[in-house]
Amino acid sequence: MIIEALIAFTFVAALVTFLAPDERAGQFAFALSLLPVVGSLYMWSQFDATGNALLGGDLAFATTMEWLSVAGYTLSWQVGVDGISMPLIVLTTVLTSLSIVSAWTPITERASQFYGLMLFMEANLLGVFTALDFFVWFVFWEAVLVPMYFLIGVWGGPRRKYAAIKFFVYTNVASLVMFIGFVALVFGLGNSVTSFSLPEIAQALRGGQLAGFGALGPSALATLAFAAMFFGFGVKVPVVPVHTWLPDAHVEAPTPVSVMLAGVLLKMGTYALLRFNFTMLPDVASAYAVPIAAVAVLSVIYGAFLALAQQDLKRIVAYSSVSSMGYVILGLVAYTEYGVGGATFQMVAHGLISGLLFMTVGVIYNATHTRMVGDMSGLADRMPITSGILVAGAFGYMGLPLMAGFAAEFFIFVGSFESAVLPSAPVFTAAAMFGIVIVAGYFLFAMQRTLFGPFRLETDYEITAAPVHDTLPLAVLLLCIIALGVAPEVFFGMITDAVDPMLNGGGL
Repeated sequence: MIIEALIAFTFVAALVTFLAPDERAGQFAFALSLLPVVGSLYMWSQFDATGNALLGGDLAFATTMEWLSVAGYTLSWQVGVDGISMPLIVLTTVLTSLSIVSAWTPITERASQFYGLMLFMEANLLGVFTALDFFVWFVFWEAVLVPMYFLIGVWGGPRRKYAAIKFFVYTNVASLVMFIGFVALVFGLGNSVTSFSLPEIAQALRGGQLAGFGALGPSALATLAFAAMFFGFGVKVPVVPVHTWLPDAHVEAPTPVSVMLAGVLLKMGTYALLRFNFTMLPDVASAYAVPIAAVAVLSVIYGAFLALAQQDLKRIVAYSSVSSMGYVILGLVAYTEYGVGGATFQMVAHGLISGLLFMTVGVIYNATHTRMVGDMSGLADRMPITSGILVAGAFGYMGLPLMAGFAAEFFIFVGSFESAVLPSAPVFTAAAMFGIVIVAGYFLFAMQRTLFGPFRLETDYEITAAPVHDTLPLAVLLLCIIALGVAPEVFFGMITDAVDPMLNGGGL
């Protein structure tokens, strides 16, 4: 029952934080957030699951309790963890705690409500990564939108209302399309399933039990459902061309919210693609491997070029996230151990690196009150620790060896290059690898303009080194990135153990 305890405690912590006095809410929320961190690390240390959660694997910390019956289908509280979800749970708890600390400087108004919403969002994210009944999962999935909407709309920048509404409309419409596609699949399975259990549905689909729905035959239904779910989850990732909500949300969101948005919320989309599209409907994914890979490469290249054209540091990191998520899609569609395993590892690596970069940009903004590259120069002399960590994080994004980003991209490139499912796999892989060159271009340009050269920012106050509580979360994230880069097996072994049944059980 540790999963239930973890989620329940985080919900209670959120409610208690709402009642805390504003002047102590940040420290109070951080103290409460440490227990989920300890709980997730304990789960990781005791993790002994084998196989895939949806394909009959031996889950860790699993619980199933029937809830109610609707139209002949049983709804259950069903949770469990495998090697795909375990790293994301650790990522969620660690990033939440560090994000809370990073908010101590910029969040000065209605602090108790801000930190309460952060914890409320964490509880729902934990539910997304552990739920194995569709309706329970969908409740958590939709509930994440609520705190994010208010965090952007209340504490964001000048255009915060526009950004919050755009975020909510895009993701809510996408969820509706995804919901219709998935439920149509369930109805198409007929009497072969009696619940909305994701393992039961996945195994029925891979066992050839889909019989069609209405005027649609099995093949047409599977294809349309795959497209609906890919669209729904693709908006959350986001992939090109449904990415336009992301830069607006990032620019207007306060820094701690950007950290959670890039670090964890985007992974909801890639996690769901892995669980639903690529686990449940491997034949459809394989049949349309070329257009899916084209979307992935387009996201990598186009997102990188968009980042290259930006002057706002936050927009640079935001568009780089679009590019990085393209690598995840490419790894998934490769259907190899290193491809799918590397894509999952990239979710964690990108979560840490993007969180670090957004957090560092926030520290710089706290000191300079600007994020524009053209307004800054020579910050390395005034903020040496922050500048050094920004350089390290940028090189991690560029794929510097012995950092998590290198390991993730190397796994993906190896896996996609040797793919037997994707025609012309080496061509797609080479095109995606070109994205690294563009990444190097925009990060080196931004660092050269902002960190080095003579100091020229005109302010009425002196810019000095950031306080310890601002730089400590940066140091922790950087250490995590290096640790995963030096020892990727920390997560990669459990990931591949959960990925292998997807490949071996589907004739791929």
